[in-house]
Amino acid sequence: MSVSLFARLPRTALYNLTTRGISTTAPLFHASSQEKIKRELTEDEKQLIAEIIRVDQAGELGANRIYQGQIAVLGRDKKLRPLLEHMLDQEKHHLATFNDLVAQYRVRPTFLWPMWSVAGFALGAGTALMGKEAAMCCTEAVEAVIGNHYNDQIRELLKIDHPDVEKLRPILKQFRDDELEHLDTAVEHDAHKAPLYNALTQVIQQGCKTAIFICKKV
Repeated sequence: MSVSLFARLPRTALYNLTTRGISTTAPLFHASSQEKIKRELTEDEKQLIAEIIRVDQAGELGANRIYQGQIAVLGRDKKLRPLLEHMLDQEKHHLATFNDLVAQYRVRPTFLWPMWSVAGFALGAGTALMGKEAAMCCTEAVEAVIGNHYNDQIRELLKIDHPDVEKLRPILKQFRDDELEHLDTAVEHDAHKAPLYNALTQVIQQGCKTAIFICKKV
């Protein structure tokens, strides 16, 4: 209630308000939650966010390079190429987003950026040379790890009540859903028919988990 509204009240009503300790000049309503003063993130929270952004930027770089390697080998397949290009376009968007977040939060990118670039392309091209089923097996294995990894990060961020985190969580959720869409696409396109499917899946997934662990710190 503003001062102008108080001015319209009868004198007896104003007297009743003031005798009860209610100011007739100050607003009666508190600021909305959106107007709350933003607190500083703790050092542990800053470190967690930095690790998330650094690891995910590196992961999206690797994903871009995997699909580029697959397209380099399987690009002449008229049925497969549009699928690979669609997934690559989504990964390009993911990487661009994390590049922006790295700048926004002043996060140090991984020192192993050149290594992940080469390794990602080699993994994509190498599995594609084994056949399109092996390429899809690679996609399924990688996206399964990344989907679970995004879920772990989202659960960690749910513990932090801060406006910056509230903006970051939806990004991770959308990117997780995109990765799981890629996984489903790979399964639908005969990933399980790949030669040495189980062994290939285990090797690729262990490599992804190791890369995630290293990028948190390096």
